[in-house]
Amino acid sequence: MWDTSRDYRLLVAEKSVELFLKTLEGARFKGKWDKKRALQLAKGMIPEIEAMRYSYIGPEELIETPQMRELKERAKGIVEALGGEEWHERFLSLADRGEKERVEEAVARIKFFLNTILGLDRRLALGKINDPVIAVDIKVGEVMSVGRHPNADRLLVTNVNIGDRAVTVVTNDLSVKEGNHVAVALLPPVSFRGIVSEGMFLGAGEGVLKDVKGEIGGLPKGIPLEALNEARNLVEAFLKG
Repeated sequence: MWDTSRDYRLLVAEKSVELFLKTLEGARFKGKWDKKRALQLAKGMIPEIEAMRYSYIGPEELIETPQMRELKERAKGIVEALGGEEWHERFLSLADRGEKERVEEAVARIKFFLNTILGLDRRLALGKINDPVIAVDIKVGEVMSVGRHPNADRLLVTNVNIGDRAVTVVTNDLSVKEGNHVAVALLPPVSFRGIVSEGMFLGAGEGVLKDVKGEIGGLPKGIPLEALNEARNLVEAFLKG
């Protein structure tokens, strides 16, 4: 028997729904989209996740439950309610200059929520692992561009290819360069002085790991265990917050 009530993957999924609801309730995105339906679909996810949390069956069995299928269908319905696959590009393009930062952060939070729900079965397939870090995706990424943060001399803004999409990561390691192969933890988005970071580079000792093995978009191979510590702590902080 597996204690699903304490499975970090389900706990973070539940918390991501709460984050989405809070984000959408305050959102004033321009363009045509169905806010009421998106909220309704998300609220319906909560009892489905609760049923999974109190099922006490193994992670692999959870993947095959009606609740897992319902979560995915609801997530797909939310994408449609937001306006389709290109919803984020449209919201950003229609935002006024004064709203841009707020809209970027809201869009990043929604992306985190959708990624958390749609990738839940993939993380459950990793089996019986009781570790906060397993609740978020950690992927091999390739740094595509690097620039100085416009409002902070000791920060860099990077664009990182993680296979299925690109993400923005803000880092304080000034030695990160284009072409580096990095490990990216896709954490709840954080704004660093006006720039939204969608994740965090894993690092240990002397800074960010820059020659990570594994396919782009796949799981990193051979990374030191201590490189996971900060991501683990941030997942715990997200659940407490």
